[in-house]
Amino acid sequence: MAIYYPATFQPDPTGGFCVQFIDLDEAFTEGDTMEEALFNAAEVLTLTLQGRMDEGQDIPEPSQNVSCAHDIAPDAKTQAVLLLRHARGSRTLADLARALNTSWPQAKRLEDPRHWPSLKTLDRAARVLGKRLVLSME
Repeated sequence: MAIYYPATFQPDPTGGFCVQFIDLDEAFTEGDTMEEALFNAAEVLTLTLQGRMDEGQDIPEPSQNVSCAHDIAPDAKTQAVLLLRHARGSRTLADLARALNTSWPQAKRLEDPRHWPSLKTLDRAARVLGKRLVLSME
């Protein structure tokens, strides 16, 4: 599973592109070229999702199959946190800590997008949640 949020790219009359995320009203950016707009979109998506996590706000599920939209992924750390939260479901962090045989603060760090857990740790967390860690490069 990968997490992508759809964003619309509109040509700006003065040049470049304006980008708006469909599921995140506060996430918008621009770029002089399509390549720059795509790069900026990934950056603003990451920052928006991290900001929502920091403030304890809900993070909406991404809309699926949106026509005329580009699917944008957040950075790897943020995506790992969202995937772990999704896999954890209604289990508490205390449950995850017990299953990993670690402390609650250590389990909480797995859901901190500013922390970079090892692949070994992510793999263990995935296994105790009944999932499997899969890597890909795009």
